[in-house]
Amino acid sequence: MESVMSKYENQITIFTDYLEEFPDTDELVWILGKQHLLRTEKSKLLSDISARLWFTYRRKFSPIGGTGPSSDAGWGCMLRCGQMMLAQALICRHLGRDWNWEKQKEQPKEYQRILQCFLDRKDCCYSIHQMAQMGVGEGKSIGEWFGPNTVAQVLKKLALFDEWNSLAVYVSMDNTVVIEDIKKMCCVFPVGAYTADESPPDSLTACNQSKGPSAACPAWKPLLLIVPLRLGINQINPVYIEAFKECFKMPQSLGALGGKPNNAYYFIGFLGDELIFLDPHTTQTFVDTEESGIVDDQTFHCLQSPQRMSILNLDPSVALGFFCKEEKDFDNWCSLVQKEILKENLRMFELVQKHPSHWPPFVPPAKPEVTTTGAEFIDSTEHLEDFDLEEDFEILSV
Repeated sequence: MESVMSKYENQITIFTDYLEEFPDTDELVWILGKQHLLRTEKSKLLSDISARLWFTYRRKFSPIGGTGPSSDAGWGCMLRCGQMMLAQALICRHLGRDWNWEKQKEQPKEYQRILQCFLDRKDCCYSIHQMAQMGVGEGKSIGEWFGPNTVAQVLKKLALFDEWNSLAVYVSMDNTVVIEDIKKMCCVFPVGAYTADESPPDSLTACNQSKGPSAACPAWKPLLLIVPLRLGINQINPVYIEAFKECFKMPQSLGALGGKPNNAYYFIGFLGDELIFLDPHTTQTFVDTEESGIVDDQTFHCLQSPQRMSILNLDPSVALGFFCKEEKDFDNWCSLVQKEILKENLRMFELVQKHPSHWPPFVPPAKPEVTTTGAEFIDSTEHLEDFDLEEDFEILSV
């Protein structure tokens, strides 16, 4: 496999239909829920974009699984895009959407800890090693290309082992987001709130509704919401374009995973009918933690003008991402969806209050009962049968 991958070692993909320099225009640019006036706020816009963690192909890391590839060049682009979306959620969780990054400036300890979650080592919870090996449970061999839904399912399972960030990851099914199920996942009762003779209600939404429409959960587990979609057959259906762009305006936006067949990109915003994206198709050398415990982060931020592409060139298979730190953020997101997405006759996705009766019962995901750590657990693929395999929603053609 190494010989096959070696030709990708120094790959830097250049596409003639991607535009790099921003035009001189009075139009607004939307980046992950924030707007910038291009003509007067260009430096602020570029600073906002460069603050996003940028994950690319890497080489010379320890072989995946001990004997697998030591580079993900040529196959890991969707995994890297999934890392970028998740990293943005963690930044919003610990540092806030308005946090900014400056080169060679000391950053909060939470920033360094977030970065260390994604280093290319088997003991880092969201490393390329962990994602590739968890993908085996989704029917993907190590070194095989992922689609948007596969990477979403992998992130959902890896998050079960991540106690520090403590995220609830919900991946929608059949283009449908179920409010009741999300509330059941995210509403957490304090330890000791119930005696041995008591138990929390089966449906926390039912509990909330009994107290009135404004009742809130006792505690809310931060939500990473991923919505895999197919917005056309061979190309994106133009009827979805405006609703798709509206998602980047939402303050909860984490952008979108998608691109073209076998070429994944992390879309973070738009200008007119052009999507703005971070491109993982650059191969950099593996970076590890230094003796000081700090990670040199210079290669984890894209300091060049981001690339753009016409939204009409987008493959119809995408996955939208949203982050709701508190329950009120999720309630606000539901309101925005009702107002901006569900008003269309041909809707991108559905938002329903109750769990559909014809679906299997919803059971919030839980970490399998194992005695090892998460990193050790998924370092051995023989244990992957502990996870229920879900129907693959492979949506970009290979």
